[in-house]
Amino acid sequence: MRIVDVRATTVTVPLEAPLRHANGCHWGRFVRTIVEVEADNGLVGLGEMGGGGESAEAAFRASKASLVGHDPARLEELRFRVANPTASLYNNRTQVLAALEFACLDLLGQAWGVPVHAILGGKVRDWVPFASYCFFRYPSPATGEGEVRTIDQVVENARRLKQKYGFRTHKMKGGVFPPDYELEAYRALAQAFPEDNVRFDPNAVWSTEQAIRFGQAIEDLRNDYLEDPVFGLNGMRRTRQRIRVPLATNTVVVNFEQLAANVLDTAVDVILLDTTFWGGIRACVKAAAVCETFQLGVAVHSSGELGIQLATMLHLGAVLPNLSFAADAHYHHLTDDIIEGGLMKYEGGAIRAPEGPGLGVKLDRDKVKEYSELYRRLGNYPYDQDPGRPGWSALVPNDRWADPRDDRPVRIPY
Repeated sequence: MRIVDVRATTVTVPLEAPLRHANGCHWGRFVRTIVEVEADNGLVGLGEMGGGGESAEAAFRASKASLVGHDPARLEELRFRVANPTASLYNNRTQVLAALEFACLDLLGQAWGVPVHAILGGKVRDWVPFASYCFFRYPSPATGEGEVRTIDQVVENARRLKQKYGFRTHKMKGGVFPPDYELEAYRALAQAFPEDNVRFDPNAVWSTEQAIRFGQAIEDLRNDYLEDPVFGLNGMRRTRQRIRVPLATNTVVVNFEQLAANVLDTAVDVILLDTTFWGGIRACVKAAAVCETFQLGVAVHSSGELGIQLATMLHLGAVLPNLSFAADAHYHHLTDDIIEGGLMKYEGGAIRAPEGPGLGVKLDRDKVKEYSELYRRLGNYPYDQDPGRPGWSALVPNDRWADPRDDRPVRIPY
């Protein structure tokens, strides 16, 4: 089997409401680039990459010349062909590699008649549990509904998610409002579901001193972990020395060199493995084995997926024996998907690992066309800007917090 073509299409798919985070906002939709790798036997493997738009499409078009004729089973050769660590110093291609690896694994699974999790060593679980992902949100630009700003709205939103999807772990995304306000909101969330686990993520915008103060104030809760309270291994290490809540990251341990540094002088207890950030599913499996050896926790991280990347997360979660925590997913914030059958279904807070050949998902061509046209109409959005605060940008550590009393309407194109 040989690769004969590589195609990329950018889509934008609506969310229930714009999702606010420490560095800006998802403006009511996700922008994702869908990758198709065609083989000489007529099979097509699927990949997915976040953001990028036209620049991502150009990157995949540029890769085609070196990939045509390549055997998709030669995945280690693919890694060095696409993302040689010295050749790509000035042009990080890790996420491009990840999308191509997804597609090659999809091709192999289809050719061999097995799901990707069988190629990765076989599943140890059928269902992958997920956490709710509780964001502060602007109202939907389409309906005017869905705002999450007040503490009562935080709790009510989590209650709705639990009722609809069955989540038993709740992740709160912070870093938007002053830490004391978010501490009050997080404690209210935990107290509303005393039998469920909770976790908090301010996206690394606190000072070490703020992180210590917050961490000490939540030690009595059923915390899975405190995720990325500060930026940098040394700040994480200082925080870890002063609190009794495990620390997690998807920011400062995202490659094997950083993982080695963390093993030698531990700053982070739980490594959040992202199939895109690490350069593919196989890299995450390798990293999980290192974590198993050194007794570090692992979880599956979300970087804003549609159904193709969600499938990679499910295959990863299915094969990891040391998956200690419920996975993250933005997925339930979507209003639609670009795969056949629409959005995958949650049952009891979990999603079943696909059993079809390859990744087990197929493109809905009509949906791809619809959301490709929507992308061409709306274009990209600035992830690191807040539509409600023109001219604002976050500092690290930050002191430019949004005002939780500010309920002015926000205009977002849709």
